[in-house]
Parts: sequence; structure tokens; C-alpha cells
Amino acid sequence: MLVPLPERLREHAIAPGQAVEPRDASTIVLLRDGAAATETYLLRRRSSMAFAAGMFVFPGGGVHAGDTDPIASTGPSWGEWAQRLDADEATARGLVVAAVRETFEESGVLLAGTDGRTALGDASGPDFVAARAALEAHELTLAAFLADQGLVLRTDLLGAWSRWITPDFEPRRYDTRFFVAAVPEGQVVGDLPGEADRAQWSPVPEALEAAERGEVAMMPPTVVTLQQVAPLQPHEVVAASAGRSLRPVQPRVVEVDGELFLHNDSDEE
Repeated sequence: MLVPLPERLREHAIAPGQAVEPRDASTIVLLRDGAAATETYLLRRRSSMAFAAGMFVFPGGGVHAGDTDPIASTGPSWGEWAQRLDADEATARGLVVAAVRETFEESGVLLAGTDGRTALGDASGPDFVAARAALEAHELTLAAFLADQGLVLRTDLLGAWSRWITPDFEPRRYDTRFFVAAVPEGQVVGDLPGEADRAQWSPVPEALEAAERGEVAMMPPTVVTLQQVAPLQPHEVVAASAGRSLRPVQPRVVEVDGELFLHNDSDEE
């Protein structure tokens, strides 16, 4: 897949400096049933943001120090997650917790429950709204909030989908694990987070068509992931993730007819 190189990256690609070490990060592709097709939740990052400014993205962000804290959870063990994510247990826990925390911060959807059988049905109360702000401000950890609410993390509600690493020339780089999840019944999206100036539920086919027409800006991982989940129903996506390879994919710059493009080396385009 070829994507025109964004203008903001052109100077870095033409004269790359020393590659920076990528930071661990997580993102979740949230899916729900729509009237005509499966819908996904997309945010447009503010133009002032240092990374992916103006791009439509899935909820997500970097792993924080508190994300590796011990946390009450049900679902696959941290040892199983470590094997799935090709990481040690602390790193695997941080990646999964970051995915759930960032999604809660940026959408209000919380993959938790009182036990391993019943998912939380409503996360829009005052305590949850306050927690989203405190988490975003690094004043609270997800582990502490769930413990205070008598909840456990439901790691069985998400699946690991892919792994993308930011190109070498980018001044900010991330080693991002992409997860997938269906929105639990009864949960709704809350207020818009501070890092985005727009958020929307988009039918997956329409989002892809808008990106192809150039009406919205998306990075290659977002486009490729939407193409991959497009044939699936929300209730199928976690099971579909089980057999997927998490081989790292790192887009690179190629020149075609004098123009620069980002090309991803994924086998699944």
C-alpha cells in the first residue's frame, strides 16, 4: 500500500537524523453494530499535536509508568499475554492496561466488570467522568480506579491484532500494538478528550472511501487495519484476532515517479 508522504514529514525523510528509540504504545479499534455496516470510533488529533497532527486515529497512546502496576483482572493470564505480545509480563500488562486506559480516557468506553462474566454496562456516571480527567492528567492509575469501584479489568474483551513501528526518520516514534474490541452493550461514548478536536462513529466502508478520496487524513496503519476488520461483525473481531501474526510492520519511504510515498511491508493489504 502506498500513501503520499505527509508534508510535515518530508524534511525528516529527505534528511533523516539519528533514529530515536520507539516508545511502547497501544491503541484499540472499537467496533459496534451500525444501521448499515459495522462502525468504528475515530478521533481527529488536534493540529497542534506533535505526533499525527490532523490525522484520524483510533483511541490510544503511550504506555505510562502506572500501567505496569499490579491490577485485578480476568481473562488470559499475564503470562499468556506476554507470549501473545512477545514481551515480558510487566511490558505485556502495561500494553494491555494502556490500551484499556487510553480508550476509557478518549471515548468513555471501559472494558471492565464486577467479575469475569458480566461486562460493565454503564460508564457515564460522575465518578467515571472525573476518573477520565484524572487519568489523562496522570493523577490516577487505572488499577487504583478499578479497585476503588470494585471492578476488574476484562482482558478477555480485547484481542491483539497487529504491531506497527513508526518509521526510522520520524522525530517521535512508537512501537504500537493494535488491539480490537466490541463496545460492551449499554456503554456510550462520553465527552471529547483534550487531544482531539473531533470524534465520530464511522461506518468502516465509508471511512475507507473518505480516506481514499483524500477527504480525511489517516496513517497507513489506520487504513490497513480498517481494511482488515471491514468484513467482520463486532462480535467476531476478538475471536478473529486469535490466530493473527504480530510480526512488526514498519512503513518506509519509497520514490515513485519523483514523488515520495510511505509503503508498508505488511503481507496483508
